[in-house]
Amino acid sequence: MKMMNRIKLLALVCFCLIFFSVRAEIKLPAIFGSNMVLQRNSEAALWGTARPETTVLVKTSWDKAKFHVKSDEDGKWKVKVKTPEAGGPYEIIISDGEIVKLENILIGEVWLCSGQSNMEMSLRGAANDPVFGANEAILNVNKPAIRLFKVENDKGLQPQDNFMGSWQPCNRETAPVFSATAYFFGNLLQKTLGVPIGLIESDWGGTRIEAWMDEESLKEVNPNLLSDRNGKLNPNTSTALFNAMIYPMIGITMRGTIWYQGESNRKEPQTYAGLMEQMVKSWREQWGLSNFPFYYCQIAPYKYDNTVNTAYLREAQLEASKRIPNSGMVSLLDVGNKDHIHPGNKRAAGERLAYFALKETYGIEGIACRGPEFQDMTIKGSSVELTFNENLTSYDQELRLFKVAGKDRTFHPAVAEIKGRKVILTSKEVPDPVAVRYAFDNYVDGNLFNLYGLPASSFRTDDW
Repeated sequence: MKMMNRIKLLALVCFCLIFFSVRAEIKLPAIFGSNMVLQRNSEAALWGTARPETTVLVKTSWDKAKFHVKSDEDGKWKVKVKTPEAGGPYEIIISDGEIVKLENILIGEVWLCSGQSNMEMSLRGAANDPVFGANEAILNVNKPAIRLFKVENDKGLQPQDNFMGSWQPCNRETAPVFSATAYFFGNLLQKTLGVPIGLIESDWGGTRIEAWMDEESLKEVNPNLLSDRNGKLNPNTSTALFNAMIYPMIGITMRGTIWYQGESNRKEPQTYAGLMEQMVKSWREQWGLSNFPFYYCQIAPYKYDNTVNTAYLREAQLEASKRIPNSGMVSLLDVGNKDHIHPGNKRAAGERLAYFALKETYGIEGIACRGPEFQDMTIKGSSVELTFNENLTSYDQELRLFKVAGKDRTFHPAVAEIKGRKVILTSKEVPDPVAVRYAFDNYVDGNLFNLYGLPASSFRTDDW
């Protein structure tokens, strides 16, 4: 009997030791780990769980600083650590009695990269969807100053505390399965700025913008957008991707966001600009970074079916750039693919996004990031004079994508001539023009550029 009691007592002691050992373990969300990049020159947020109502010690090796924070009754804690200009590798030690060490940490610039399949398309491409120059790019991807974090696809009806993923150095094993657009973006930033770059990829092919928005935002735009949450959960369920793939990292200290999405919303261009404006506003408010840069790609030309003209969605994206502060839209009008919704020139997409960041976020002078923008139309008899904000070129190609219409609202091809900042249009079929459209079709090969080689967006002067 005594032996039995001793065995029971020993078992209880072992259980308690195991139990308290587990409870003492510091737990961090996946977004914090070895190999990560922390935003430079900031008070970078760190959080996790520990034993309830206990003191958590955080030590940073770059400045030998110590931070003490008390966990709440649920064991949750959060602290902000001051980061230097740039550099590494460094270590962070976190302890509530049990020690967790984060190693090989760099201090630099952190960007979130999100959207649907054109952001998700990996550097190595996919079946029948190659990425131009992939072999050369992969040959040269061993970039220890670039770190990659890919959020695993997940969905949820309620905000989640964590997601799956881990920070990885950029090399020939990790980069080929990472977003090509994001890689080319980060690579140009790193080469130009000379500091470490952290890229967080959170995307899912074929998804609508509503899936990336939170519940309150959708209610503000239109409560009916939440009606699909009563059915079977899928990647396009409203709020599903925000809850599972964005919410768990809200609060990380970062520089900004790049975005490539819109194809799945092509049939509702009339609501897209408002949705996009509300999504960015909400993300910024929840992050506590009220005006972080938001740069995005306009969807590229592609031969969609004839039931919809995606030029209207491109128009909505152009409108969003005028409504969202501290934003910028990359035109891809010259790099679309008639037969593939995923254009292979991801270098153009990523590097044009990088031009926005380099010029408008980091203040690098002497470069351009925006394509030419239409400003004004003047009708002179049978000709139309369009004025843009800068000098234009077509690189000696004939401009074939301008059309004019009279009061009958029937558009006809126009002869176009560039004169500095102006384009002069005439059409024998339209002696009394009243409206102009440029590249306003599903698939076009845009060839109107500024002198820096950045293409104009499709546009129209009518509201028909």
